[in-house]
Amino acid sequence: MDDKLREQLKFCRLPGIVECYDDILKEARDNNWNHEQFFSNLVEYEVIMRENNRFNRLFKQAKFPNLKTIEQFNFSEAPFLSKTEVMELFSCKFIDQNTNVLFLGSPGTGKSHLLISIGIEACRLGKTVGFFTAAGLCNQLIEMQEKQQLLKFLKKINKLDLLLIDELGFVELSNQATQLMFQIFSERYEKGSIFLTSNLEFAEWAKVFHDERMTAAIIDRLIHNSKIMLFNGSSHRLLDQQKKTKKAQ
Repeated sequence: MDDKLREQLKFCRLPGIVECYDDILKEARDNNWNHEQFFSNLVEYEVIMRENNRFNRLFKQAKFPNLKTIEQFNFSEAPFLSKTEVMELFSCKFIDQNTNVLFLGSPGTGKSHLLISIGIEACRLGKTVGFFTAAGLCNQLIEMQEKQQLLKFLKKINKLDLLLIDELGFVELSNQATQLMFQIFSERYEKGSIFLTSNLEFAEWAKVFHDERMTAAIIDRLIHNSKIMLFNGSSHRLLDQQKKTKKAQ
């Protein structure tokens, strides 16, 4: 590629074509591609590069605690789940429909794994995602309120296509945290998807939020236009440990 063409491509903000041009030109000559084939391959590489860059940016912004994929999930250890229903969530159509997804059940049954892997797929599809543990989100809300930056933080949360809240129920929330969480649930009601995991049944949520009326109002907003899956099985972590123990014997 000559310098003039390189500068023109950079001016047009086509870094993918700049990067692949020489290699694709060589392949085109080796395979006798016509002009349309050559141009099509250049554009395809540019699109792939932009999609990868978009995914990397959205993945970083989401702040996932780790990388989880559906390929790593063992459905044979989760007979209580419908694989078909779980895989439907990976289309992320529920996000476009402002539908909430609630995973409820025992610890260690794969709720967080699937939550993260579906969130990552949403990033791959160009959706803005934010991951929080319930306790971590409450701490940030209180901190932002004390710094008088709550409104700015709430606007950021409300702009997300998908809000992931993991591990609701592991920590009891203060009255202040409960009121702030209710504000999030209320403002995203029918406007944006919330994907939440909890180790508690709805009847036990009052232990977390302390206020029965507030708890009822939160549950009412979450379950309207929602998909609920129950994880009533043995802990995957416990099963893995039992397998390791048997192998060591």
